[in-house]
Amino acid sequence: MDRLKQMETFVAVANRGSLTAAAHAEGVAPAIIGRRIDALEARLGVKLLVRTTRRITLTHEGVSFLEDCQRLLAELQSAESSVTAGGVKASGHLRITAPAGFGRKHVAPLVPEFLQRNPEVTLSLDLTDRLVDLVNEGYDCAVRVGALADSSLVSVRLGESRRACVASPAYIRRHGAPQNPQDLQRHRCLPYSSVASQPRGWVFQVDGEPLHLRVSGALDCTDGAVLHQWCLEGHGLAWRSMWEVGEDLAAGRLVEVLADFAAPPVGIHIVFAQRKHMPLRQRLWIDYLKDCFANPAQWPWSRAALAVTPPAVAARSA
Repeated sequence: MDRLKQMETFVAVANRGSLTAAAHAEGVAPAIIGRRIDALEARLGVKLLVRTTRRITLTHEGVSFLEDCQRLLAELQSAESSVTAGGVKASGHLRITAPAGFGRKHVAPLVPEFLQRNPEVTLSLDLTDRLVDLVNEGYDCAVRVGALADSSLVSVRLGESRRACVASPAYIRRHGAPQNPQDLQRHRCLPYSSVASQPRGWVFQVDGEPLHLRVSGALDCTDGAVLHQWCLEGHGLAWRSMWEVGEDLAAGRLVEVLADFAAPPVGIHIVFAQRKHMPLRQRLWIDYLKDCFANPAQWPWSRAALAVTPPAVAARSA
């Protein structure tokens, strides 16, 4: 306990610039602060502070020791907060991002409840299909769907989903259903425009190997929601994610075709920069999303896709 108090006192003196200011903040006499610093320097066998009548400066050893003390004290505070979170109120601003379509449908609706539970937290949600640089752009965490690029980010798996080739019953009655992926060449397909983010085309699995097809049709669009609506109206086949069309499949508004050739599911993750020194508001948001995605009653598309699995912490990417 004496060692911890000495470290706390040293950090306070270094940050405030004087023994008197540190003593005033703690409500003790400056002599007590001085004795703690003397005892710390004697125990370490090095000079940490150079004290004059006008100011206090850190020695080279003092600068290095200050960084270590600040890190250790922050980790101690984080450890204490993690076991007493029920009695600690989260506060401050949280910046999060998610893919536009998925975020609009499955992240944005969760935000109001989270803020009701944590009324001292404010939140900004950025819905974009651009790959956001969390660290350099100042985001706390991101929800991402699909394969994660190798990086230093930490990821927590929330669940998984897959893509399906779908059509309306009316389209199937008029044009029939494709029997294999190659049949798509003679069907009316609803692809993303060439300027959108699917340069590899639609992906299927044939004999255990991925098959990438560039499809075409009379209609294309850069907006997935528009393609979804066109598909519901019977204008063609679409290759959509289960989180988007699962409810339509369950209700009979859409029909899945080529299910035997469906590509394996992809993961849904929340990613963030690091675990150390994580603010309570960020940790609570991550835990909140894990709880929501683990509840199948809240995700009808997951039942249709048989896709949501218990969340597990993914290893730090290499």
